[in-house]
Amino acid sequence: MTEIDFAQLDTYARYKLMASLIVPRPIALVTTLGADGTVNAAPFSMFNMMGEDPPVVMLSVNKLQDAAQKDTATNILRDQEFVVHITDEAMAAAMHRCGDRLPPHHSELVHTGLTATASQSVKPPRIAEAPVAFECVLHETLETESRYVFIGRVQWLAVRDGLVDTEKWRVRLQEFFPVGRFGASFYVNCRDRFAIEAHEGLAQARDGAASTAIDEM
Repeated sequence: MTEIDFAQLDTYARYKLMASLIVPRPIALVTTLGADGTVNAAPFSMFNMMGEDPPVVMLSVNKLQDAAQKDTATNILRDQEFVVHITDEAMAAAMHRCGDRLPPHHSELVHTGLTATASQSVKPPRIAEAPVAFECVLHETLETESRYVFIGRVQWLAVRDGLVDTEKWRVRLQEFFPVGRFGASFYVNCRDRFAIEAHEGLAQARDGAASTAIDEM
């Protein structure tokens, strides 16, 4: 094994190693509102679910040089509301372009051709093309020297028609193709999927029938 003492590395080297080894990561495409009403949209791969009771997600936003803030951080700190979207293959290119550096008054949705649609529980709009949108209010903020870590409490979920069976509360995973962040500037899709058989005696699903099919998740 190659042994690496993180205390001997600079910040950039630590980032390169962690961001290229902790992969693939889900991508949060986050919409917020600027003070002038401009819809801001930005992708973040330091993102994940933290729990369900309460339902919370985590979003890590890096600080810019000279203590500057990204528009997303500025808007969340001010309004304490944001919407997290999961990106699928169809909108991956537009999601990537939302990372372009634009003036605060220039909306990334206009820049990329994505469509804003009204949210149900928060002021920032949802993105119509996204298959999944979690409307969040700020639950807690953690801060390090380099980042803001926003913990958002999910207020409302909007999903593409047909993606969720609302009787069994199952996601039809065979119809869901999100993209994830890999190392450097690479992305991955979710098309190569596999199931690992449970040990004997544990293979019975909750309904009493053994099942590992992707459409039974």
